[in-house]
Amino acid sequence: MSRISIITPVDGSTYATRPVCTDDRLDQAILDARNAQTEWAAASIADRAAACTAFVDAMVSMTDDVVTELAWQMGRPVRFGAGEIGGFAERGHHMISIAEQSLAPVTPDPMEGFERWIAHEPLGLILVVAPWNYPLLTAVNSIVPALMAGNAVVLKHASQTLLAGERLQQAADTAGLPAGVFTNLVLSHQQVGRVLSDNLFDRVNFTGSVEAGRTIERAAAGTFTDVGLELGGKDPAYVRADADLDFAAANIADGAFFNSGQSCCGIERVYVDRSIFDDFVDAMVAEGRALTLGDPTDAHTTLGPMVTARAADGVRTQLDQAVAAGARPLVSTGDSGWSSTTGSPYLPPEILIDVDHTMPVMTEETFGPIVGVMPVDSDDEAVALMNDSTYGLSASIWTADAVAARSIGARLQTGTVFMNRADYLDPALAWTGVKDTGRGITLSSLGYAMLTRAKSYHLRLATPGDK
Repeated sequence: MSRISIITPVDGSTYATRPVCTDDRLDQAILDARNAQTEWAAASIADRAAACTAFVDAMVSMTDDVVTELAWQMGRPVRFGAGEIGGFAERGHHMISIAEQSLAPVTPDPMEGFERWIAHEPLGLILVVAPWNYPLLTAVNSIVPALMAGNAVVLKHASQTLLAGERLQQAADTAGLPAGVFTNLVLSHQQVGRVLSDNLFDRVNFTGSVEAGRTIERAAAGTFTDVGLELGGKDPAYVRADADLDFAAANIADGAFFNSGQSCCGIERVYVDRSIFDDFVDAMVAEGRALTLGDPTDAHTTLGPMVTARAADGVRTQLDQAVAAGARPLVSTGDSGWSSTTGSPYLPPEILIDVDHTMPVMTEETFGPIVGVMPVDSDDEAVALMNDSTYGLSASIWTADAVAARSIGARLQTGTVFMNRADYLDPALAWTGVKDTGRGITLSSLGYAMLTRAKSYHLRLATPGDK
């Protein structure tokens, strides 16, 4: 029997090992989920809401244990771990609260002698493939609304965060969700490909890299399985001359460096009005130098390791390429006491200037605590540079002028436009992207449309003798 081990970025040791699900167990779990879904779909929305609320609350009750486990599995400092649980609860409770309205039948204008409506029917069986970087936040985006819509869910969590999947199963069991309605399985990539190519699911919601998303699409090709993909990002920030400089610098630094930069909607490139460029850079460098890189299980640590040494080395390569092409690093020149060692997951933050779009650090996903900052001379130049990307998840505009933000936002090729904030998912708004960032929607009432199918009812009430 093959096994998957979690190698912790804290010290490189094996943190946990789990057996991969057998093919027989996988096939039986899918059959059980299909059977359970029929009865679950017949339950009232109120009953589903009660069970899903208990599921969310059970997850929250495990906060202390989960925070420590996340630090060991993927390196996020324990001082920030509770934030993910809080976000899990916020999103879960919001999607539960809007389910009845979002799933209510759509009724057209009355027509004499007829009853007509459009029902939202559950798709059936949903496969959720969750990533390691936000192992609970990304999962809840799909799991709770899928369940509320009357679907059954099978979860395949990332190999690096298998314990997060186990915690979600524990929460479902504690909440009393019917057996088979939610099932966490330890699966190989080959098994995921097989169940998709065999058309065993009605939809797959995948969060991960662009290349892995292409693999998911290839596996589902020809099956007509719905595919939802949240993939890469290279999210920009634009700081206008009228922005609150200190506020912008602090929040953009947080958006760039939080979670060691391992966020699909983290800020990876910054464009600043030339008139405030030097002052902004100085303020952002101060924020970077204030971070404490170290053991994520230490409460004083504010920047933990990246998830693996290989991931950190990939970011180092991008950094070295930029410096060789003329970019200037600013944080590492300070008296930080940090070193950047090849083969280590511990990577200090870095801010680069004298960068341009010939450098991969400004055009390719970095997914690490490195950010490039460029001066611009106009809104038009900023928009052109922000749109010069194969990705489009979110973009932030830092300004005191909301009218200008709306105008600029309308020209940006992105799924979400922020003003004076970044790296945040509002569950009342659609979470979506354009270009290579993927397709589909999670969260908001529109997220429910991705998890249901329309079924029209057209009832003629006239008697057979009527014409």
